Amino acid sequence: MKNFIVRTITAVFFVAAVVSCFLRPEAMILLFGLVTGLTIWEFAGLVNDRGGIAVNQMISTVAGVYFFLAMAGYCSGITPPSIFVPYLITLIYLMVSELYLKQEDPVNDWAYTMMSQLYIALPFSLLNVLAFQSDAEGIHFVWSVPLSVFIFLWINDAGAYICGSLLGKHKLFPRISPGKSWEGSIGGGILVMIVAVLVWYLLEQYEQNALGLSVVEWIGLGLVIVIFGTWGDLVESLFKRTLGIKDSGNILPGHGGMLDRFDSTLMAVPAAVVYLYSLTAF
Repeated sequence: MKNFIVRTITAVFFVAAVVSCFLRPEAMILLFGLVTGLTIWEFAGLVNDRGGIAVNQMISTVAGVYFFLAMAGYCSGITPPSIFVPYLITLIYLMVSELYLKQEDPVNDWAYTMMSQLYIALPFSLLNVLAFQSDAEGIHFVWSVPLSVFIFLWINDAGAYICGSLLGKHKLFPRISPGKSWEGSIGGGILVMIVAVLVWYLLEQYEQNALGLSVVEWIGLGLVIVIFGTWGDLVESLFKRTLGIKDSGNILPGHGGMLDRFDSTLMAVPAAVVYLYSLTAF
């Protein structure tokens, strides 16, 4: 009972922080810049606990946060493309430095270092692509799309848990995550589709549908989030099983670490970007 209360309190504060941050672009950038740094720091610490691995935790974290902030500046129109040059120099340094450090396994050091940027820094940075949209009048902060990504992820998690608990009989991916079922995943997906229709309706009613997505396109976005969010969860589960750990950390009481909390986000956000750009391309 005590653990349930702790989990509930943490979840309430977490949801409140994420929802409120999208009220202002500065708040979103500040919060997710911090989240990016904490997640990379956690990731680097976990892999460094493996024998023979020596990822530069500080430089990898600073580089990832810088990339997030650089992407925010570029997408919002504040900074020129040259803002990315220091980040590229840092990546080159992290590669070349292995020539001189004489580490036990430099190839794995390179792999984990680059993974911290591709798996964590890049997906979080793409939130800026969803949040800042340009038109003939300039660049605008659009809160509805990135916030909807998180809403769909939360609804999917809740729906999958409820439907899986009540109806779950067929395991979705027993080798990696024995608790997930096909019934739960399908139930979560159906619930997200219903919520996507509601989101479309409310945004239309209050003239906040900034991208002009149709109801079908909103449903499509919801399904993309469901599929890739589930894969993101499974990817992190495989990562933890490989390392032989239960939780990625304990920074969020009752919810584990940053990777535990944002695992679905790390694949859902890039997928949402690809989906939305595909709508305009075709």
